[in-house]
Formats: sequence, C-alpha cells, structure tokens
Amino acid sequence: MRSNYKERSDWFSLDMTRKSPKILIIEDEKILAEMYRDKFNQAGFKTEVAFTAEEGLRFLKKKKADLILLDILLPRENGIQFLKRIQKYPKISRIPVVAFSNYDDPRAKNEAFNLGIKEYLIKTAYTSKEIIKKIRNILVS
Repeated sequence: MRSNYKERSDWFSLDMTRKSPKILIIEDEKILAEMYRDKFNQAGFKTEVAFTAEEGLRFLKKKKADLILLDILLPRENGIQFLKRIQKYPKISRIPVVAFSNYDDPRAKNEAFNLGIKEYLIKTAYTSKEIIKKIRNILVS
C-alpha cells in the first residue's frame, strides 16, 4: 500500500511542477487557428494565436514561445518570408518552427527546411491528435 501512495505522490508532484509549453500558432484562417488553439490547450499546452506573420513577429519580440506552428500561405508576408525575417533576431530564430500548411510544394518545403524548420506538416494529412503528438516529440528532442 505504501508504494502505491508513493507512486501517486510522485506522479502528482511531477504534474504540479511541469511547465506547460507555449505554442505560437501563426495561421490566418481564424476558425482553424482557434480550433488548434483549443486542442493544444486541452492537451496541456499554453497557446497564443497570430493571424499574420507580422502579428506573430510582434508577439515574439515581446514574449517567449517554446515552438512556432507556422502556416506557409499567409496574407502579405508568407511563412517563408517570415522564416527569413526571424533570422535577424537570434533569440527568436532559435525557437523550433513547424511548418503547417496545405501548400505541398517541394520547392517551398526545401526552402523552409533550409531556413531551419523541424517539420513540414500538410494539414489535411494529420489529425489534431497526430499533430499534437509530433509537437510533443519535437519539444522533448
């Protein structure tokens, strides 16, 4: 009986001290962005949403994120341009980025990987649970 109590106690204390990773979702489709924000929140993440690359950069200049989930097809400044732009900011450029788009262009993928993304996910190819699992794996690696 004592060992069960200890295990439960250890599990509880680990949960209480665990930091929730903060994800910045940069996605211009409001319904999709809010749906993913809610899914990540339910999975224990803290999430922020930016609807443009410029809004995302403004957020990152003021606050920290543990990972950026970046749409490639954005208005005004696309995801590739955003990746190039953040190279000017050492603290921001060290944040892991996962491209998250339905734009399945080999040249865009190659350029995004050359700019340092960790993964290029096609939105329609993954469920929200699969995306969350991939993000968790990236954050622990």
